[in-house]
Amino acid sequence: MCRRLLCFGDSNTYGYDPRSYLGGRYPDTVRWTALLNKQGWDVLNQGQNGRTIPQRGWEVDEFFRALLQEPDISAVMLGSNDLLENPGASAENHAGRMERFLRSALERSPRRKILLIAPPPMKLGAWVSNQKIVEESRRLGLQYKMVAEHLDIAFADAGEWNIDLAYDGVHFSEQGHMGFAQKMEELLSNLTESSL
Repeated sequence: MCRRLLCFGDSNTYGYDPRSYLGGRYPDTVRWTALLNKQGWDVLNQGQNGRTIPQRGWEVDEFFRALLQEPDISAVMLGSNDLLENPGASAENHAGRMERFLRSALERSPRRKILLIAPPPMKLGAWVSNQKIVEESRRLGLQYKMVAEHLDIAFADAGEWNIDLAYDGVHFSEQGHMGFAQKMEELLSNLTESSL
């Protein structure tokens, strides 16, 4: 049975190719969302370059408009851009923003199955020159895990998946997308089996 998966995220969900200067994306043969689609998932790719954790009303509404498509699972993976834009903020700060966002989502749509994914930690590269950003990105997994426990939602730490990043230290490489798709397929299979 084909299951519908909403992927709400940033450029790594969109499939941004860091070799492109005009916002181009990897082809369907590479992007993790497209690879899941080929594995029988009806993937609703709501990735957007530069997206941060929603705070303003219109940002939160973008998520609720996506929920109108009635996904079986809504996967949310955000936080990298928040760290890049606010290098002085801690992982706890960003986790607090994520908890407020997801709590509001659950209050409006309490029956939705949400999967919170901590993005893979960044590394020093063309986009990342601050070691503090790298360190806080490594701490995001534990903070998001606590958010998921508070909200009683599913959680995955992509920091444990050994995802290969491109030269910029932020975006998935082609191998990173393929590895991410494989881990997601395993995770989603477990989630759907546990809900039967």
